[in-house]
Amino acid sequence: MTIHRNERVLAYMIAAIVGLSIIAFLAVIIATATGVTAKDFSGGIWPAVFTLPLVGLPIGMLLIFVLLIISARRRTREARAATKK
Repeated sequence: MTIHRNERVLAYMIAAIVGLSIIAFLAVIIATATGVTAKDFSGGIWPAVFTLPLVGLPIGMLLIFVLLIISARRRTREARAATKK
């Protein structure tokens, strides 16, 4: 079983997007637990930190489905080529 470059790049993209989203989610939880108020969350980088999990996790899920489809199509093609020999 070989993993092609496109599949590897897609897997790293998924890991990066989901990883950053989880880190942002944990940052919000930790900030809330340490006493950061809603007023403090409205400025600086906090709006982006709040938005990242809302956007990143669905994109990560879609990319997982794309990776599964690409991998399944490649394996099907390889299986057909192996049976024709």
